[in-house]
Amino acid sequence: MVDFELTEEQRMIRETVEGFARDEIRPAARPADESGVVPAELVEKIWQLGLVTSAIPEQFGGAGEERSALTGAIVAEELGYGDVSIAVHALAPRLFAYPILEMGSEAQRSLYLKQFASERFAPATAALVEPRFDFDLTELWTRARRDGSAYILNGTKCFVPLADSAKSLLVYAATDSAAGFKGVDAFIVSRDAPGVSIGEREKNMGFKPLSTCAVTLKDVRVDRAARLGGDSEINFSRLMSEARVAISALGVGMARAAFEYARDYAKERRAFGVPIATKQAVAFMLADMAIEIDASRLLVWEAAWRLDRGEDSLKESYLAKNYVAASALKVADNAVQILGGHGYIREHPVEMWLRNARGLAALDGIATV
Repeated sequence: MVDFELTEEQRMIRETVEGFARDEIRPAARPADESGVVPAELVEKIWQLGLVTSAIPEQFGGAGEERSALTGAIVAEELGYGDVSIAVHALAPRLFAYPILEMGSEAQRSLYLKQFASERFAPATAALVEPRFDFDLTELWTRARRDGSAYILNGTKCFVPLADSAKSLLVYAATDSAAGFKGVDAFIVSRDAPGVSIGEREKNMGFKPLSTCAVTLKDVRVDRAARLGGDSEINFSRLMSEARVAISALGVGMARAAFEYARDYAKERRAFGVPIATKQAVAFMLADMAIEIDASRLLVWEAAWRLDRGEDSLKESYLAKNYVAASALKVADNAVQILGGHGYIREHPVEMWLRNARGLAALDGIATV
């Protein structure tokens, strides 16, 4: 039976992150959107919360706490409530560290995990999405060809967060194009490796503070030991499920932020002598927004719950991501509508949430729980 009863620890974590997102992240969201820069001091503050280091084993300097996808989804929602761009920036090292933690060889864990137990933010990332209109996770065009004791990587990635500052990338590539998910592997690549080219910062409609770049790999040679898991197969399906749970939870948080802002505005804005929230058209719109948010959260939590039970969550995480992408866009658009003309001007954050929500459907693999 599905059980979403939160533990006392999960409730405490949610309250802590919720307060931090409200007091620290939300006030920085609009200035960051205008400047296109996530404040470094804020990133360090988020890092100090231990949202990455807590899962690093004690032998590598971390807290060694047990990972939970549901706890990760709860945290991601609260951070998304603050600001998705800032959240993805601060949690980008998870994209590199957590797959190594979960599926890396002992040598890889020993070599790479210690940096994420430090007191300072350690930028790292993963490269998954490709610049194709028919992009398909089961048919990556980035290829890894075996060459003796090495692999040769060729391909182009886009929407790679922190590619311009990360020292290491986890690059997903097809080793067997006919095997679907089972034919996808991940490789640890240094940004300074010969053949790696980091493009200029991408100019996106939303997520403006988040630095994303294209990464081109031309005959990049990596040792066999750089293959995630060494000689063992990785569970790419699980990694993608974890990523989809994360981006979906961030989207739920953003939708909640838009809803609450529009609701509070509607309670204060008066027309014909009464708050517009008392008008049936506005009230029904707000009710629909609340329904979408709760439905989205339940989909995300079910996918996370299955991951925590060690079950296949590919279908559930896919449904969650697709539903959240549509519902967050609907909620943000309704928030703009409720504010009327004020919704279109940059004095209010709802137009920012609308731009950001529009990009949720296009983003895969930029966060993980």
